Amino acid sequence: MIYNEFQGMNLSRLGFGCMRFAMDPATGEIDQAKVDAMFDLAIAGGVNYFDTAYPYLDGKSELAMAKALSRYPRDSYYIADKFPGHSLPGPVDNIALFNISLKKCGVEYFDFYLLHNITEWSVKIYESPEYHIIPDVLKMKEEGKIRHLGFSFHGGPELLEELLTRYEGMFEFVQIQCNYLDWTLQDAKKKYDIITSHGLGVWVMEPCRGGKLAVLNEDAHARLQALDPEKSDASYAFRFLQDLPGVKMILSGMNEVFQVEDNLRTFEAHQPLSEKERETLFDIAESLKKGVPCTGCRYCCAGCPMELNIPYLLECYNDYKFAASVSPSMRLDGLDDDKKPANCIGCGQCAHACPQGIDVPAALAELAELYANGPNWSVQARSRHEAIKKDLKM
Repeated sequence: MIYNEFQGMNLSRLGFGCMRFAMDPATGEIDQAKVDAMFDLAIAGGVNYFDTAYPYLDGKSELAMAKALSRYPRDSYYIADKFPGHSLPGPVDNIALFNISLKKCGVEYFDFYLLHNITEWSVKIYESPEYHIIPDVLKMKEEGKIRHLGFSFHGGPELLEELLTRYEGMFEFVQIQCNYLDWTLQDAKKKYDIITSHGLGVWVMEPCRGGKLAVLNEDAHARLQALDPEKSDASYAFRFLQDLPGVKMILSGMNEVFQVEDNLRTFEAHQPLSEKERETLFDIAESLKKGVPCTGCRYCCAGCPMELNIPYLLECYNDYKFAASVSPSMRLDGLDDDKKPANCIGCGQCAHACPQGIDVPAALAELAELYANGPNWSVQARSRHEAIKKDLKM
């Protein structure tokens, strides 16, 4: 197992993400025997970092993880959990909610704790004086119930830079979605550079893009097999991240024993990508994209009568076009109503100014439709609101 030194700890470079445990479709219960077997194999292979969150698997992830880890000494592993500020039904007793997670995880402190899912929308909740989240979380850290504080982030580079500048010295690490596709699709390279420039550790979620880079299409798979038929598609995604020195933790949401076995082989030793392998991965990434080639030059913004942030909107469009998800929905939720894509009047000024020849009005019209009809964060959040109310007996 490859290890990284971080704040005096030796962290396994591979972390076990606890968001995708197998659940019985009939009962909604987690297969605890499978979780135990995967943890046993992972720990035997040197994994010592386990990541969960209050909302994962309808609140059952923390319990399943705790049960599996309870068979091992507390000082032999590190637990990461997250505060669900993005899922709150309104201002709540933050400390009571934090203590519920402690109890469910069967521990007296969290080695790592994160503000969960900061975006252009949710940052307004996290920074709200009414919600009082950051002061309460810092109080838990002062009391020793949090050893290391960070946040998970799904927003854009501009917001990330603002946050790390505003809260300089508060956070020790930032968890971002990063892989060889999102290196350009979601500007992960720029986010990586921002985090490392502030001297913080980079934690990676979605290294295989929800499994899409673990099981590639036939053509892309054949290209990787031609390089080395013994290596899995997923192994290339992990090796891409191993080459980034600022990446201290790579989380994999494993839900099958064979995935644990394959990942352990990949993390036995650092296997740097060859130039040919790296070029192939970036070629595959480009072939997977279905959006528009926006470079963020902002020529389109100068003459926009609605003063829309067109590059930002096209980032969301490209994310939607690759796969429907709530991430671009949350980013669009963070905009004022008059800055959302439906406000484009189709004048065409932006298209005339675009060096890439993008039909911007058409893209924004499609984005407005995707946003209106696609995965909706606010709808998903309502069930989480009720769960929190129940736990806090509100």
